[in-house]
Amino acid sequence: MTNIHPTAIIEKGAEFGEGVKIGPYCLVGSDVKLGDGVELVAHVSLSGNTSIGRECKLYPNVSMGYPPQDFKHKGGDVGIEIGEHCTFRENVTVHPGTDVGKPITRIGDHCYFMAGSHLAHEGQMGSHVTLSNYVQIGGNVTIGDHVTFGGLCAIHQHTRIGPHAFIAGMALVTNDIIPYGFVMGNKAYLAGLNVVGLKRRGFSREIIHNLRAAYRLLFAPEGTFAERLEDAEQLYSEHELVMDIVEFIRTQESRSICMPQMGR
Repeated sequence: MTNIHPTAIIEKGAEFGEGVKIGPYCLVGSDVKLGDGVELVAHVSLSGNTSIGRECKLYPNVSMGYPPQDFKHKGGDVGIEIGEHCTFRENVTVHPGTDVGKPITRIGDHCYFMAGSHLAHEGQMGSHVTLSNYVQIGGNVTIGDHVTFGGLCAIHQHTRIGPHAFIAGMALVTNDIIPYGFVMGNKAYLAGLNVVGLKRRGFSREIIHNLRAAYRLLFAPEGTFAERLEDAEQLYSEHELVMDIVEFIRTQESRSICMPQMGR
């Protein structure tokens, strides 16, 4: 059965699955869809075409679905689609897409948004992504699976972040981050590979060893980056993780990627 606190305001047309819990002083708009087992703890505000998958939990003062903070947006049909088993802690904000770009902001499964974090308009987020406190993600950012964001880091609009990357706390990211990369600093630079994360997720020593060797080749001081990329593609064509990095770079060669700092 759906459990709705008497102080909550539910607009006509909102759709609920089984076992939904809506706590005190929540506001749920007419186009909102809540999957089975979703819980709104208290003071949650949901508006617009917002769809939230099963077993998600939203804590006090979460706000989703209100118009994006993009001056080009004129009010077209936009929305938010969220997968299953996601957690949104206090004061998290998520904005829908825009009518001049991607109309839907998407979040995968098993994502965890800590207090005060923000995902702007048109964000495309994979699954198992963790945002620490007060992470700020700009518009039209693409984020792969298993990415971890340290507290207070900021991501510039249109940035791409590859799967299994780690962004250290207070980093300012303005360039794309390769899959499995570890970045830190203001302005952010590539400080190596997310080896700790790879080990925790069960990647073998051999896979990590090959990835490290390819990383050293890609970011060696000799030759041009284009030449080193070609060498890595040929030498490690049978290694999936290395080819993930090569493909990531090749897909958007016009965009700059985070590079190591000189002397590091």
